[in-house]
Amino acid sequence: MKPALIVHGGAWDIPDAAIPACKSGCERALSAGWRILEAGGSALDAVEAAVVILEDDPVFDAGYGSHLNLDGKVECDAIVMDGSTLRAGAIATLQHARNPVRLARKVLENCPHMMLVAEGAERFAHDQGIKLCANEELVTDAEREAWSKCKMDKHASTFHRGHEQGTVGAVAMDRNGQLFAATSTGGTCCKLPGRVGDSPLIGCGCYADQEAGGVSCTGYGEAIMKIVMAKTAVDLLRRSLDGNNTPAGLSSQATTHAQAQSECAMAAARASVDILARRTGATGGLILLDRDGNPGWAFNTPRMSYGYVERGGSIVTAV
Repeated sequence: MKPALIVHGGAWDIPDAAIPACKSGCERALSAGWRILEAGGSALDAVEAAVVILEDDPVFDAGYGSHLNLDGKVECDAIVMDGSTLRAGAIATLQHARNPVRLARKVLENCPHMMLVAEGAERFAHDQGIKLCANEELVTDAEREAWSKCKMDKHASTFHRGHEQGTVGAVAMDRNGQLFAATSTGGTCCKLPGRVGDSPLIGCGCYADQEAGGVSCTGYGEAIMKIVMAKTAVDLLRRSLDGNNTPAGLSSQATTHAQAQSECAMAAARASVDILARRTGATGGLILLDRDGNPGWAFNTPRMSYGYVERGGSIVTAV
């Protein structure tokens, strides 16, 4: 198998001034993950490395730079899913982890359960040797200022980058054909303490099945949960790749098998976002790799930051 990698930094109304930072963050995440894949490393290592870069970048709503909840604290969620076993590791409402994706991986590999939350998740982190940090270390000045304005005045999207979006994620396939997907988020600004969105929920914000493909979503979590968007996208991939169904939008001009498969990946992504809009009226986006490593992406927000590695090894980023 040829390795493949795709990442995203959230779907929202990204202002012109933030485009260079968003593209740079995605490029650095792709570079970190691709170095691992190109050297023969695992897809699991690649998605973790890519998401850590995005979590550490304050331009994105995950890890350092996350939105603050109603109490003015960061609460993070994350998930990693293995496409071969269908096993996932997820954490939610984490307040003291700099890189939530690292703990999600520990749950995947070393925990009998598939999701841990709050104090129990942090106790597990300590047992696994993951160093915790003060919540204040995850808060940026920009998010503190935005939260303060929301507390003093009407809650308004003008105070924020990606007021209700901003999740990050990655999907990778390695040379052995192993497929992994990961998603990480700080959630929405001024959310109720304890709120959990779509991101760490298997099938909602993330899903991976080696027989079809892997997906990471971003957008309005409560709506994404309604249509189980990541699993919906994977099911569309499965039907189209097995020849049982052709997603709407597949070009009749696809003259080769490889071209047809590539178009199926894009069509499945678009169809999933169309379902989100039609059934919920909400906004969001997703990235995916099909079982052969073909990338796909779609969004109905003004912009989404994303990037992928072409078959020849070139990195492509866009907003």
